[in-house]
Amino acid sequence: MRQGAARDSRRDHAPAVGGEADLLARVLQRDLRAFEALYRLYHPRLARFLFNMTRRPAIVDEVVNDTMLVVWSRPDSFNGTSKLSSWIFAIAYRKALKALRRQDLPIDDPQAEERESLAPGPEQLAGERRAQHGLHAALDELSLDHRTVVELTYFQEFGYREIAEIMDCPIDTVKSRMFYARRHLGRVLSGNLADWL
Repeated sequence: MRQGAARDSRRDHAPAVGGEADLLARVLQRDLRAFEALYRLYHPRLARFLFNMTRRPAIVDEVVNDTMLVVWSRPDSFNGTSKLSSWIFAIAYRKALKALRRQDLPIDDPQAEERESLAPGPEQLAGERRAQHGLHAALDELSLDHRTVVELTYFQEFGYREIAEIMDCPIDTVKSRMFYARRHLGRVLSGNLADWL
């Protein structure tokens, strides 16, 4: 009898074995360890998304924390009609837009290329660095909405329906933004990157 009670006690304090939905269910029960696991799971993805969306490293951690605070304080607002990741990214997107409105810093960051990349991986070859620079320069020419659609599609792997939920706009608007973003990137990158790729 005592061994069974000890096993049950250990199980109550064990980290989550299930997926994200299981973690959120435990967050609803105010399980701090489940929230910490969810935070660790989403922090890298959100940080990359927010950095690429805003191009402002100074607000990335603040927006990630604000986003996850909503997840902790209002987990019951997730209604299950979309994926959990879509719900969390939609919160992050709205929080980032608010943070950008509060900022009155210039958009251009002359030291951006001197900073170490947030993306993990081996050291880039010289040609890959030039290609990446060309891609970032082309993305910087896009509007915030167009750049966000590209980021969510290619780097976060969301579908158009999920992006529409995240950005709170019709699917046709997402498709239109992607069409114009691709057209612009194709025009700008075709000449510049041809020698590097």
